[in-house]
Amino acid sequence: MSKIIRIGTRDSKLALWQAETVQNNLQQLGYRTELVPVKSQGDLILDKPLYELGITGVFTKTLDIAMIQGDVDISVHSMKDVPTRLPNGIIEGAVLKRANIEDILVYKQLDFLESKGTIATGSLRRKAQWLHKYPNHEVTGLRGNVITRLQKLEESDWDGAIFAKAGLERIEILPENHISLDWMIPAPAQGAMLVVCMDSDEFSIEAVSKLNHQETQICVGIEREFLKVLEGGCTAPIGAIAKINHDQIDFKGVLLSLDGKDKISIERTIALDNYTGFGKACALEVLENGGYNLMQSIKKELS
Repeated sequence: MSKIIRIGTRDSKLALWQAETVQNNLQQLGYRTELVPVKSQGDLILDKPLYELGITGVFTKTLDIAMIQGDVDISVHSMKDVPTRLPNGIIEGAVLKRANIEDILVYKQLDFLESKGTIATGSLRRKAQWLHKYPNHEVTGLRGNVITRLQKLEESDWDGAIFAKAGLERIEILPENHISLDWMIPAPAQGAMLVVCMDSDEFSIEAVSKLNHQETQICVGIEREFLKVLEGGCTAPIGAIAKINHDQIDFKGVLLSLDGKDKISIERTIALDNYTGFGKACALEVLENGGYNLMQSIKKELS
């Protein structure tokens, strides 16, 4: 174990927490490690919604380049930020055990829910699901790391903002004034952390594989397969969640129009032994039930 494994990470507090978690796990196994923080393009450009940047993997691209150039050996990501197609030469090394999957609303006062109000999010998925449930509300854009977004909410006249609960819990900044949005289907792989390696780096691959959580890997694999088949390279309001329940897998998926008015949902269960291709089958069913036309209209609106 003489090699030092250089761990690439974004330099936000949450990203560093994730990378340090991987670092600690590897060091407990006897490996030597070093953190290498970098700033991604998604962290630098904060005045545009993510879908307007026109970059696949806006939070992962810089780290991908660092790996390919040999500046780092592995990278740690929030898995929901990772494109479904990895760059040539980069492979999934490990999926860590999943944390909380819920979206939450951090609010100032809750009385706006029954009337008119404004909430903030930078996510097309969250925006569309919110407008589907609360069509009289306004949704405004919100970018930045979780600390910055909480500060922007505090300084604004918005009624609330939507966050992934796992991120706020991980760095211990979850406010008391929040409610769970248990009706909102999360992003594919929400709450999961991914470690990627170069396919030629056998030492790092072997080391990282010891951190893999198989149950999480199966579930997020189904969700990301659903996303990949639906998207076809286009960002869209898509949610998916798979859960293992004894000897079966329960799946929920959703595709919405950008304004939230149109919604196509699916709920299916399959035996655990037969999960291969399950995400694709669910996505194809959505496409056949109006999803293809909906995706075409989304592509036109975003182009």
